[in-house]
Amino acid sequence: MSKKSILITGCSSGIGLHAALTLSARGYQVFATARKPADVKNLAAKGLSAHLLDLTEPETIEQALSDILLATNGKLDYLFNNGAYGQPGALEDLPTSALRAQFEANVFGWHELTRKVIPIMKQQGHGRIIQCSSVLGFVSMAYRGAYNASKYAIEGLTDTLRLELKPANIDVVLLQPGPINTQFRANALAAFQAHIDVESSDHKQQYRQQVERLSSEKSNAAFTLEPLDVTRALIHALESKTPKLRYRITTPTKLFAILKRLLPTRWLDSMLAKG
Repeated sequence: MSKKSILITGCSSGIGLHAALTLSARGYQVFATARKPADVKNLAAKGLSAHLLDLTEPETIEQALSDILLATNGKLDYLFNNGAYGQPGALEDLPTSALRAQFEANVFGWHELTRKVIPIMKQQGHGRIIQCSSVLGFVSMAYRGAYNASKYAIEGLTDTLRLELKPANIDVVLLQPGPINTQFRANALAAFQAHIDVESSDHKQQYRQQVERLSSEKSNAAFTLEPLDVTRALIHALESKTPKLRYRITTPTKLFAILKRLLPTRWLDSMLAKG
């Protein structure tokens, strides 16, 4: 039996890196991608088939996929859309260009890659697309509006894709992690510093708290899990005959999924305002 092939985006660290290494050890033909040449080199040094793919640059999506299909004889069993970053900041302080950049990486790049993969899966008669969303894909928090909006968009696109691709025998699955110990905070801090003028903002006091949170090496959020926990859900999503439509990972994700159904919106807002 030939190895099952999987393309994973955002493998420089965290969830993507752990998934790539674990699935490779499990016998998958893993194609790990990252947007920086240095990260691609590091992935290759770990024994992975590594490819440059920047979700904001369509030509790198085209080239990476072309190279991968050359190695798989034109087939691809799985796509794990994972690469993303968070742009913190109050929406009133956020330049529209920063919101646009958030969507280029977190939404439009995923759509570009997925559209190129779907015809391959249709032609071979099977496939599975796994989308890494977030608890912030269905619950909103202050100062995370750009990321919230991008993940809400992914949730909507994924639900629609699932309906449209069912006749083609292509499963579309959502992973919904909550707080996970990754480099996400460090990347978010860099994005925050690039686009937000703290001192001129009405939110500067809250921003100081945000900077302190993002500067921490590890998440201080309750019930924070590790990338391993996301990989476990990913493996089930890949290998189950009937994968779940949504994998809620971490206690906050499971809890808020229940609370959003049960609580009046004003009550939920009061809880989230304290977060």
